[in-house]
Amino acid sequence: MNAAPPRILVIAGSDSGGGAGIQADIKTITMLGGYAMTAITALTAQDTRGVHAVEPASPAMVAAQIDACLADIGADAIKIGMLGSADVAALVADRLEAVRVPIVFDPVMVATSGGVLADAATIAGFERLMALATLTTPNVAERDALGGAAALDARGIAWLAKGGDAAGATVTDTLHVPGQGPRSWSAARVHTLHTHGTGCTLASAIATGLGGGLPLADAIERARAFVRAALAAAPGLGGGNGPLGHAAVRDQALGLPSS
Repeated sequence: MNAAPPRILVIAGSDSGGGAGIQADIKTITMLGGYAMTAITALTAQDTRGVHAVEPASPAMVAAQIDACLADIGADAIKIGMLGSADVAALVADRLEAVRVPIVFDPVMVATSGGVLADAATIAGFERLMALATLTTPNVAERDALGGAAALDARGIAWLAKGGDAAGATVTDTLHVPGQGPRSWSAARVHTLHTHGTGCTLASAIATGLGGGLPLADAIERARAFVRAALAAAPGLGGGNGPLGHAAVRDQALGLPSS
């Protein structure tokens, strides 16, 4: 009998274009051998060019999805992405206070295309989630909106400073863990326009690693390698920032030709 896959619950918004959000999360978790479950926080009308409309789910509906997944199947790790409203952010924090599995929080505020996905009240609600999370994964803009590196360190949380949005030919991601020195990973930038969903993919990949029992640094290292391979395999879809090549990474791992 095969070993059970790590069960990963994703609490995030849906991307109708399939490049980011819940859709990227499911692809990533599946490609890395996990079992994906979802609590959808918002619907978006979104493509590679931008976010055209957002409709948040009610807190009661988000709660019902979380409860259904945890009560029946259970979870080995949880990934939090777009929350859609301050009320949903508070509800998610309430539901997860007693959950004892790794939590990866990607504090989504703005889509790759530039669409705003969190207002000031929602961002203010991130404080409880950062305190609950095993790891918070802000990009450069999100880090600044949360007060900067010094403020994040002062919170006493573990966080990963993602460097993909920073300028330069090298991308550096730096892990900050209370009581430990920073640990960085650097690699040459994968030059491509098609970066839609990189943050979602990285956070879900880390959550899948943690859910499968990997130590935090190893989960980050594997997730970075997965994202870089998916960037290199991007299929070039859409007229803007296109999606990553999640399926091509699976094909490479299996020794199959990419379509």
